[in-house]
Amino acid sequence: MMPVDRFSGHADLYAQYRIDYPADLYDVVLSRVTQRNVAWDCATGNGQVAGALAAYFDRVEATDISEKQLAQAVHQPNIHYQVSMAEQTPFSDQTFDLITVAQALHWFNVPAFHEEVRRVAKPGAAIAEWGYGMVQVSAQLDPIILDFYRNVIGPYWDPQRRYVDGAYATLPFPFDQAEHHNFVARRSWSLDRFLNYLRTWSAVRQYLYENEEDPVTALGDRLKPLWTADEQDVQFPIFLRIGRI
Repeated sequence: MMPVDRFSGHADLYAQYRIDYPADLYDVVLSRVTQRNVAWDCATGNGQVAGALAAYFDRVEATDISEKQLAQAVHQPNIHYQVSMAEQTPFSDQTFDLITVAQALHWFNVPAFHEEVRRVAKPGAAIAEWGYGMVQVSAQLDPIILDFYRNVIGPYWDPQRRYVDGAYATLPFPFDQAEHHNFVARRSWSLDRFLNYLRTWSAVRQYLYENEEDPVTALGDRLKPLWTADEQDVQFPIFLRIGRI
């Protein structure tokens, strides 16, 4: 199965407008790690997670299938970026103390990825997989945004999107001491910032490609009268599963 790349075409937007992850998520992940020598951030995108892990590990290996995404990544001396599939990597056996994948597992051949995880992880290493669901703004705005998500761009989502909507509950996680946690990422965004975040969605990019029209523009016209402050609170529900190898 060929890897799916839905983000190279707008890597600059992705780097600017995708969210990072809250400190309490990293607290949980790091508390399950027994050694902090080498971590692997798989499907690193623009290196958000790799950059966070670099403060705690001697070395971070960060991979992605998109050269354009990696070109946008934050650079630190102890992060090494390279192009690689999730399911087949250049790493040696029993290399990593921690393996992470954020908002990308649904694009993988999950059993093949987990087989690779078992190969490259040290005995007792931790694996953490997480993602985030539908953004929430307010009681007035949320139904309009949900209508956009389901009905305007709904037909343009890849089938894998259902795994995100289900918080990965139907994807296998065959690891010991499995735990599930939930977090909320809270941000204060202008309407323009919010709309540009929506433009990073793969379904929006596919709609734009097929129709030669940006669907977010019309949504912005609907939201503008209801966006009552210069910066509005937005929330992202985050789901995490973590286990031991």
